[in-house]
Amino acid sequence: MFKVGELVMYGGRGVCKICEIGKPDFAKEDDTLFYFLEPLYNSGIFYAPVDNEKISIRKVISKKEAKKLLDEVDSLKCESFTTHSIQQLSQHYQSIIDKHTCKDLLILTKSIMEKENDAIKHNKKLGQIDKRFMKKAEDLLYGEFAAALGIDIEEVENKVKTKLLEQLQT
Repeated sequence: MFKVGELVMYGGRGVCKICEIGKPDFAKEDDTLFYFLEPLYNSGIFYAPVDNEKISIRKVISKKEAKKLLDEVDSLKCESFTTHSIQQLSQHYQSIIDKHTCKDLLILTKSIMEKENDAIKHNKKLGQIDKRFMKKAEDLLYGEFAAALGIDIEEVENKVKTKLLEQLQT
């Protein structure tokens, strides 16, 4: 069980702070406890049952883990996933996002950036599905890195994109 004040990754919602553990007003008569989750980069409150197994909830990675992943960006191996089926592409990307790990999100971001770079070289544009999932992966990734490193999301984005773009140039 997490503690009040901890930062967690809550499913596809991103980084949230546990601001309370208890029973919200809408809760039924049962004894289910809920986390009251406040998103770090959005407004509002989410309620998640403490014993929920349907939606992933985990601690935000440590500062050390975040730095290590950023240092490993160059060595991460990834392959662009291409298909003529929009449904297959969406399912592939969603399956990676559903793993809820920084490393997988970083690999996905890197692979879509490589795909975009290749498209530009051939005077083409990146597809809408690629753009949508790139944004989703980046939002989750940059938010978690920012929380772990104690810096702004924009600073994380600049660091990651600079590293990835440098690698694409070589």
